[in-house]
This record gives sequence, structure tokens and C-alpha cells, in this order.
Amino acid sequence: ISFNSVDSSLSSLKNCQSYINTGMDIATHVALDLVESFNDVEDVNSMESVMLEYAAMDRELNHYMKAIEETVNQIKREKPENIPDLKYLVNEKFTALESKNTDADLQNNEKYIYFKDQLKEMRKQYNDNEAIEQIDEDIAVTQSQMNFICPITQMEMKRPVRNKVCGHTYEEDAIVKIIQNRKQQKKKVRCPKIGCSHADVKESDLLPDEALKRAIDSQNKQ
Repeated sequence: ISFNSVDSSLSSLKNCQSYINTGMDIATHVALDLVESFNDVEDVNSMESVMLEYAAMDRELNHYMKAIEETVNQIKREKPENIPDLKYLVNEKFTALESKNTDADLQNNEKYIYFKDQLKEMRKQYNDNEAIEQIDEDIAVTQSQMNFICPITQMEMKRPVRNKVCGHTYEEDAIVKIIQNRKQQKKKVRCPKIGCSHADVKESDLLPDEALKRAIDSQNKQ
């Protein structure tokens, strides 16, 4: 049995998944723009609904690809004499996977988690800006700038990344350089933030901190 057409279909589905990921990135940027410019709760909530719709599409696509892959592997193992009904077998497995769907699946989507985290940071920054008007301006600016300093370079961050494990931020180039150097030495990297107990910082755990970058840029414009 030739599976060339199946492989071609899987490749097309993976392309669709990349479009979903791009859509989720755009929705995240739009939500951050809304908080930064207007702080319109209703509009931001509509972006969250969009993110959940994308997460549902992503889950459905993952289930369909998994159903195809499991069906192909099953046929390769069993090597039947007659060509089975691929469409029926795939739909059967797909339906079984979809029957286990829960709302928690969508909220555990990695890009949705990132969306919520960045939104929280952006709203925190927005509220901090409101609080600045109520306290001494010099103290407020100093406190804000302390959050902008990389614990490695001790300089203001230009491309901050957040460690999704411990929540601390660093300059991207600085932390990546340390990780790569330690990797060559076959050693783990401890989080450079003083007082943090996280002892295994991985490059795959670093996510761009768009909210913090916007806060730094906004401070510099002022």
C-alpha cells in the first residue's frame, strides 16, 4: 500500500496549523495594543474568545492528524491483504479522540497560556502607570526601571524573554549565550535572578516578553 497521498495530506494539514499559530500571534498583539491604547475590556475579551476559537481549531487539527498517523501505523503493522477503508478508520479514531474533549484542553493550549500571561503583565503595567500619578514620580520611575534591568548584564533590556518556569526575565542574547556555553560543558544553568531556586533554565522555556518590551519602550519615549 502506498501512503504518498496520505503524507501529502498530512503536510497540508501541518501548513494549516502554522496559519492557526500566526493567527494566535496576531490576536495576542492586537489584545496588547488594546490594553496599551484604550484598555477596553470588552474588546480585549473578544480577543480572548478569538484565541479560544483558534485553540479549538488547533485541537481538532491535532486530533485529525493523530487519527491519520495511528491508522497508517496500524495498517503498516497488520499488513492486510485487502486495502481497508482508510476514511472510515480515520473518522473512527478521530471521533474517539474528539469525544474526550474538555474546556481545560483549550485553556492548556501553549499559545493561549502565553496570551493570558502577557495580558496579565500588560494590565499590571497599565495599573502601575495609573499609580505613578499618586506617588513621587522619581521613586516610581526608579521602581519601574529596576524591573527593566537584566539580572545578567545589569543593563536595560532590549529584547526581554520570560522564563515560563520561574517567571523571571532576562536579555535574550545574554541568557541564550550562557545556556549554550553551559551546554558545551554539559552543565545546567541556574536562574541568574538573585534568590531564585530554579536550577535548570532551558532555551525552550524562554518566551518573548512583549508586554515588558512595550513598557520599556513607553518609558524611554517619555
